Amino acid sequence: MTEPAIPPVRLCVIDDDAGVRGSLESFLRAHGYDVATFASPAAFLASGAVAGSSCLLLDIQLGTGDGLDFQQELLDDGIAIPIILISGHGDIPQTVRAMKAGAVSFLTKPIDDEALLAAIAEALDVDRERRATSLNLSDLQQRYATLTSREREVMALVTAGLMNKQVAARLSLSDITVKIHRGSVMRKMKAQSLADLVRMAEDLDARDLSAARFQPRP
Repeated sequence: MTEPAIPPVRLCVIDDDAGVRGSLESFLRAHGYDVATFASPAAFLASGAVAGSSCLLLDIQLGTGDGLDFQQELLDDGIAIPIILISGHGDIPQTVRAMKAGAVSFLTKPIDDEALLAAIAEALDVDRERRATSLNLSDLQQRYATLTSREREVMALVTAGLMNKQVAARLSLSDITVKIHRGSVMRKMKAQSLADLVRMAEDLDARDLSAARFQPRP
């Protein structure tokens, strides 16, 4: 089975100044990037370009709104596009707010070419890591979906730290039945060790941590 491909790089620019949009598009295309430009956040959202965006260059001072507010809107909606914010002037409070909200970089106009390329390179690194993590989680979710409800119960308890006997007592099963289920979970999840399975359960939020708090003391 082939690995799902990570989409090609695409940069998006939101700036209400047509001259700035044109200049950025020409510069970035000259450096080999696929670029789409928009005059407003609404146009960007309406275009359907969100899912395919690898990096968003976002002007703060927009005629139709505030770039920082749009950054927060994307964050609230769970849209994790790496963002480079652009401003006509350096403003420390704005910079702090932008970086706290997860902006990769904050650049001031006129934009230095080398600084822009460096910021984009950093943003693309973030995007590649984000997409790879998403693909890995999707793969884990597909494996987890193959487990039976009983196997999920066993996985939740085992990865919370319970021994086979404790799992058996909690689920009213025999020790051998728990061992069979545990082995099946390891195979289906392709876990190489218990530590590996615990990491998977953490990523899936599938550990029954409440059970561990009620383990009897030896």
